[in-house]
Amino acid sequence: MKNRSTPLPLLRTLVLACCLTGAGAHAATPAAPPVAASAQPKLVVVLVVDGLPNEQVQRYREQFGQGGLRRLMDQGAYYSNAHQAHGVTVTAVGHSAVLTGAYPYQHGIIGNNWIDPVTKQSIYCTEDHDYHYIGAPTKADDGTSPARLHVSTVGDELRYATGNRAKVVAVSGKDRGAILLAGKTGTAYMYMESTGDFASSTYYMRNHPAWVQRYDAGKPQNRYYGKSWTPLLADAAYAGDAADSLTPSKPGVRNTFPFAYYSESGELDGNYYKRLKSGPFLDELTLDFARAAIEGEQLGANPAGVPDLLAVSLSAHDYVNHAFGPESKMSHDHLQRLDRMLAGFFGYLDQRIGLDNVLVVLTADHGFANVPEFAQGQHLDAQRLDGDKLIAALNQHLESKYGQAKLVNAWSLPNVHLDYMLIDKSGLRREDVENTAARYLEQQAGVADVYTRTQFEHGAVAGTRIATLMRRAWNREASGDLMVVTRPYWYFGTGTTGTSHGSPYAYDTNVPLMIMGKRWIKPGYYGQYAEVVDLAPTLANLLHVRPPAAAEGRVLTETLR
Repeated sequence: MKNRSTPLPLLRTLVLACCLTGAGAHAATPAAPPVAASAQPKLVVVLVVDGLPNEQVQRYREQFGQGGLRRLMDQGAYYSNAHQAHGVTVTAVGHSAVLTGAYPYQHGIIGNNWIDPVTKQSIYCTEDHDYHYIGAPTKADDGTSPARLHVSTVGDELRYATGNRAKVVAVSGKDRGAILLAGKTGTAYMYMESTGDFASSTYYMRNHPAWVQRYDAGKPQNRYYGKSWTPLLADAAYAGDAADSLTPSKPGVRNTFPFAYYSESGELDGNYYKRLKSGPFLDELTLDFARAAIEGEQLGANPAGVPDLLAVSLSAHDYVNHAFGPESKMSHDHLQRLDRMLAGFFGYLDQRIGLDNVLVVLTADHGFANVPEFAQGQHLDAQRLDGDKLIAALNQHLESKYGQAKLVNAWSLPNVHLDYMLIDKSGLRREDVENTAARYLEQQAGVADVYTRTQFEHGAVAGTRIATLMRRAWNREASGDLMVVTRPYWYFGTGTTGTSHGSPYAYDTNVPLMIMGKRWIKPGYYGQYAEVVDLAPTLANLLHVRPPAAAEGRVLTETLR
C-alpha cells in the first residue's frame, strides 16, 4: 500500500503558508475589539446618603428589608472599610469626591463655606451671583452653579465621550448636593425650602422643561401637611438606642417622637416647607422627583444608545444626625425608613428599565461623631470646642508676643488666616508667626494638631495618616494659613445639643461604598481598604470613558466581572 501522507517538502511549504496567513490575519485584527454598546449600563444611578456613617449600616443591617440596602449588600459589592479620605469631612467636600475622584487640593471645594483669601469674606461653595433659581427666590449665598469646582466629573466625561448625547441629571434636598454631583455639563435640581418645589438655576437653562413644570404644579410636598413622623418598627427594635433625654428639648422643638409637619401660620408656607427637611419626607420627595426625571428625560432609554447618569443625594439623614446624633432612636428609624424607600426605588428601576441594565452605586459624603454627652457616657474625652473663643485667645497671645493686634484676620475653622501684609509690614517672618500660632493652639484643650502654610508648601508634614488627609484637604489658593485638627470626639461647635462632623477620624471618614450591577459587578463583602475617590475611575472604566481630569482613585478591579 502506498504511503498517502503529504511529502515533507510540501508539508513544510503548507505550514509556512498557513503561518504567514495567520500572522497577516492577526496583524489585521485589532488586539482589543471595541466593546459593544450593550455591554455598558443603560443607566448609572449614583446615590449619596448625606451623613451616613458606615457603622450605622453595620449596626442596623439585620433590621433592613430585603429590597433596599440589603439588596445592595447581597447582590452587589459592599466595602466595609471605605473612606472619604480627606481631612475636612463635610457635605460639599464629600460630594465633590464622589464623581471627580479628586481631593480638595485639586478640585477646589474645601468646605461648605470658606474665607476668600483676598476679600476675607465668607463664600459659599456653590454660590454664583451670575445665576438665580428658576421660579424661586434666590438669596446671595444660595447655590446656583459649579463655578468653584475646578475639575471634571464622570458625568462630564460621559457627556464629552458621547458628543453630549448622554444625559446627566442630579437631584438633592441641598443645592450643593445636586450641583457638585451634576458637574460642569450635567443638570442639577434642588429642593426649594421657600416653596417645597424642586428647581434648577439659570446656569443650566432659562426655563424648566415641561416635565418639571408638571411635577411642581402637582404640589406633592403638600401631602405631608398635618402628618407626623412616627417610629416604623416596634419599640423593642430601638432598645439599644440612646435615651431621648440625651438631646434636651428647645423651645418649640421636640426631642422625641412624634414629629409633626405644619407651619406656625397654619398655612402652606416656607415655615412648613423648611420643616419638611428635618425628616424622612424630604427623601421621599427627592426620590419621587428622581422618578419624574427618569420619565421626563427618558433616562436609561437614550435614543442615541448611550448610557445616562442619574445622581441622587438624600439629605435628610444629615439633618437628623445633627439634631439627635447617630446613636439616637430618630436616626435609627430614619435609616430604616430610607431603606424601605430605596427598596421601592429599586423596584421602580427594575420595572421601568430592568435592574440588569442599571449600575447602582451608594455611598455617603461623610460620617458622624456621636453626641458628646453620649461619648462621655462611654468614658471618652469628648467636647464641643468654641472656635471664636479659641481664635480670640490666639490673637491675644500673638499680640502679647509681637505687639500687633489681630494678626489673625479671618477664620472658618479648621482654616485660620493670618494677616501677612501686617506681618510683612511689621518686619516679622511669616514662618515664625505661623509656628508661634501653631505651638499655642496645640497647647489648647481639644486641639490635636496644627499644620501651617509653610509646612504644606514645602512638603514638611509628618508621615501620618492624619497629616496625609489634611494635606489633601488643603488647597493653596483657597485654604487658610493654619489648619487646626481637633482631638478625637471633639468638634468645633458653640451649641449645647446635637453633634457634627468634619474631622479626619474614622467615625467621620468611614462611609458605606456599595456597587450593584449584575452584568459588571461580582457580589461580595470586601474588607480591603477603599476610598470614595475610587468610584470615579471605576465608573469611567465601566462606561468606557476617560477618567475625570484630577481623579486619583484606583479602579476597583477586584469587583469587576
